[in-house]
Order: sequence, then C-alpha cells, then structure tokens
Amino acid sequence: MYDLSHVTLGAITETPESEFIMRRKKVDKILEEKGLEGMIFFNTSSIFYLTGSSLIQTERPMVYIYRAAGDSALLVPRLELEHASAHVKNCKIYCYPEYPGERHPMEFLKDIVKELGLENATLGADGNGAPAVQGYKGPALTEIFPDMKLTFMPRMITEMKIYKSPYEIMLMKESARWGNLAHMLLQEYTKPGANEADVSARASAEATRIMLKTMGPCYKPTGYDSRGASAGYRGQIGPNSYFPHATMAALTFKPGDTLVTGAGASIQGYNSELERVMFVGEPSKEQEKFYNYAITAQKAAYAEIKPGKKCSDVDKAMMNFFKDNDLMKYWRHHTGHSIGTGGHEAPFFDVADDTLIVPGMCFTVEPGLYVEGLGGFRLSDTLVVTETGFELITYYPTEIEKMICW
Repeated sequence: MYDLSHVTLGAITETPESEFIMRRKKVDKILEEKGLEGMIFFNTSSIFYLTGSSLIQTERPMVYIYRAAGDSALLVPRLELEHASAHVKNCKIYCYPEYPGERHPMEFLKDIVKELGLENATLGADGNGAPAVQGYKGPALTEIFPDMKLTFMPRMITEMKIYKSPYEIMLMKESARWGNLAHMLLQEYTKPGANEADVSARASAEATRIMLKTMGPCYKPTGYDSRGASAGYRGQIGPNSYFPHATMAALTFKPGDTLVTGAGASIQGYNSELERVMFVGEPSKEQEKFYNYAITAQKAAYAEIKPGKKCSDVDKAMMNFFKDNDLMKYWRHHTGHSIGTGGHEAPFFDVADDTLIVPGMCFTVEPGLYVEGLGGFRLSDTLVVTETGFELITYYPTEIEKMICW
C-alpha cells in the first residue's frame, strides 16, 4: 500500500473530493464501532481535514454537524457564508449573524440539531462547546442539549491524521521541494554583516514567487497556504542559537556564528520540515565536533525507524548515543514528531510514546545539542515510513563543507 514509487510530483490544483470522501468513510467506521449517530466538530483544523474549507478561527464559533447516514451541516458566522459555500460540498451551510449577537451562536446550533432530528441522539463531539479563544464564551453542549447522549472524542481526527494517504504524501513531497529552494536562497543570501530579518524575508518571498509561478494559475491554495515557501533563522544565530525555541531578533551575521535554520512550505495545508546548522565562515574545531555529533545522533535515530518498531525505540537510541558520548548536558528535547497539516502532530519520537511505527506515518527526525556560548546543533529532516523502512523527503546537503556561508 505504501510503495511510493508511483507517487510523483505533478500538477496540483486542489485536493480532490475523493480524499475527503475517504476520510469521512473512516469517520463513519469509527462512529459505527462506537454506536454513534453522528459527530459534532468545533475544531477548525478538523473541519478543514473533512471538508476542505479553511475557516479562520476567531471568537466566532464554527461547527460541523456530521452524520454518517443523512444530512450534514456546517454552521458559520455570516461573514464566512459565501467562503464556506464555495468550498464545502455535500453539506448544508447555515449561518448566524454575528458573535455575541442578539442571539448566541449556540442557540442557532440548537435549532440545526433539532432540524436534523438529533436533539435526543447518541452523538460524538470533539469538545463540550466551542473553544474559548480570542474572547469567546458560551454555553457547553451538555447545557444546551441536556438529554443528548454525548461521547467526547477530542482525539478522533488527531489519530486519523497519523496515517497519510499517497496523495497526502505527494503534497508533503511538494512542500519539501519548495522548502529546499527557500533554504538554498537563505544560504545564498546569508553573508557577514547581513541582517537575519532581511535575508529571511528575501529568501521566503523569492521562493514563494517561483513556487506560485511554477504551480501555475490552476493551483488553488488553501487558507493554510498563505505563508507560501519560507526559510529563516528565528533568532537562532551565534550564541543565541543555544536556545532551541528562540524568536526573531533581527540579528546581524558575524564571522564565527553558528546558525540554525528552518525551511518549509504549505501545499494544500500540508507541511514538511527542513532544518540545518550552518556557519558564517570556516567552522572552528569545537563547532565541527558538535556538528558531527548531531549528524551521528540523527543516524542513530534513523537506524531504529522501520515498521514494527516503537516510537520510543527511536528516542531511546538517540538518548543512548548522547549518554555513551557524555552529551546529556546538551540535551533539551525528544527526537522528533509526526507532521502533516500540523507543524507538530502525534505520535512523537519520545521515550514515553510506545506507538508502533507503521507504513504511511510521516515524521521529523531532529535530535539537538545546545552548547552555551557556542550555539545549537540541530538538523531536522522529514521522512515517510515505507513497507521496508523509510524514505527521506527532505534532501538538503549535510556535508559540513556545504554548510558554510561566506
């Protein structure tokens, strides 16, 4: 099933309806197994996964009422009505005027559920109401439907996303292609005296322009594709790269700096992750030593990635390498995570995650070493698990002589 030799990068227009039908059939099976008549979704990323509609989550709640056998409905604020209608098929669209409005949006949800004859049904839900984000507050589902038999399943879509279809993998490979270009431009424009904000913006804008021109006028990006292709440093420059999650600091590159990069692209909402360690000028012996440790740690993790192994086995192998080489004082995080429509998804390459590795999973592999005063040493690559092992979908060089910026 996951022989990827036939998965080629081709013309992408928009995600075909067949993908959404396949996903909804998986939901049908889960609901049938649990004896549920339908499901209520408040999470907009789950709504996107099942319908293709990339709605912007604000204080205004959006609700997808899904029925395996019967009409489904999507409730959106008035300002999203035309947008949702243009993107969602096989689903009736309802709207409420505004939030908070003279009548709360959850009252409109109550009307729709009654219209569908589900007020006394046995339903699943991904939460007990709309998320309390950007100032939203409102009643819980259990308050407005006291007689409804509810089963809360907040991880249903999270668990479905673990296994990628060949089409999803193709989108992630396309993402990796443009992330590679953005990173190439990032390295080309990185020079002593340049500013990280200028270099990151220039590389990202140029890569995005080339990407969109190459994809052609038939390509229909989703709302999640707005960042295009991107590459940057996020403040991980020189001694500041010691912080694994530094933030943009508009730093200037200096000879001797250790640089930690990040690059990727969103294609139909799907992502890849590419990270490298680079150096401004010839690296010192100490920089070279830790760079080689990072490369070897990644290889130790790779050796454990195959169907039948557990995610925890990968992290344990990396941790054993660190311990054997007296590197634990430089350790800060687990080896990697799944990736797809989210930048981070479950499962995780972590000592406490015993999820079995199976074909169709996609992961990042990014062990890191953080040396105070010297910087961070973290490479990240994205891979897809195959029947016999894995295939790397990111492919930027790792040889240290190719990681130097002059």
